[in-house]
Amino acid sequence: MAHKSLRKVILMEVCGLRLLHVSLIVSNIEKAALFYEGVLGLSPDKRPNLGFEGLFYKLGEGVQLHLLCVENPYQHCKQPAHGGRDRHIALGVSDIKRIQRRLNQANIDYTLSKSGRAALFCHDEDGNAIELCETKEASA
Repeated sequence: MAHKSLRKVILMEVCGLRLLHVSLIVSNIEKAALFYEGVLGLSPDKRPNLGFEGLFYKLGEGVQLHLLCVENPYQHCKQPAHGGRDRHIALGVSDIKRIQRRLNQANIDYTLSKSGRAALFCHDEDGNAIELCETKEASA
C-alpha cells in the first residue's frame, strides 16, 4: 500500500500531474457544436489553426475539451449501449433534471447511471460516450 501512496505523491505533488484536456473525434463540426453548445451549453474557447477542423471548449480552470474533425480509426468498433461500460468523459452538472429535459427536447437517448448516483450517460452524434454527473462543485 505504501508503494501506491508514494507513487501518488510523486505524480501529483512532485511532478504536478493534472488533467489539461480531453480529445474526442467527431465527423462534423457543425453537428458537434449543436450538441456540445446547444444541448450541453458549453462555450467555445480559442483554438489555433492546426491544419484540420476542430473546436475547443473550456471545461474549468485550465481544462479543455478538444473536438477533432479527423478520420476516426474506431468507427467500425461495436460500442456498448450503456456509456458506463465504454470509454467516456464525465462532466459535472449543477442540475441533472435540467440536463435530462434538454436531452429529451433534443431527442437524445440516455441511460441512467447503474450506481444510483444522480448521473446519466448519453452519446454525441459520433458515438462518443458522455457521463453527466450532478455535483455540488458544478453549481458553485
